[in-house]
Amino acid sequence: MAKTTRATKTLQALKIAFSVHEYAYDANAERVGLQAAEALGEDPARVLKTLMALVDGKPVCAIVPSDKEVAMKKLAAAFGGKHAEMMKVPQAERISGYKVGGISPFGQMRKVPTAIEAEALAHALVYINGGQRGLQVRLAPADAARATDAIEAALIV
Repeated sequence: MAKTTRATKTLQALKIAFSVHEYAYDANAERVGLQAAEALGEDPARVLKTLMALVDGKPVCAIVPSDKEVAMKKLAAAFGGKHAEMMKVPQAERISGYKVGGISPFGQMRKVPTAIEAEALAHALVYINGGQRGLQVRLAPADAARATDAIEAALIV
């Protein structure tokens, strides 16, 4: 597995401190984020998942704890919209440039507005997908927000 991806290159270019962590990715896992947390031996609240969605038909990215669900009304409101829905897999892969299960908010092919769950910012360090299935980067959540120009918002149910 390559430990250098567009995501890690983006973080390096921004001079953001991070470490790379590999785990055995399970393509059959019901919830990839929870499987990653278990494989890494980490609290699921510290392993964040990257979700691609549409708000009023426009692409956005949401970064939330792997053990939580996004409230679509809150997601729409965070971006000043009225309606939000999850993006279909082919569109998410095309816009992000990553395969589902390996979507990172860093180094996406097309920069989209991003929001990070406010609760996630309370942790000293979090894990976020590093741009490849089975690859996570560990960094300060404030640095993750800075790297993606993310807004802080209450996004979860």
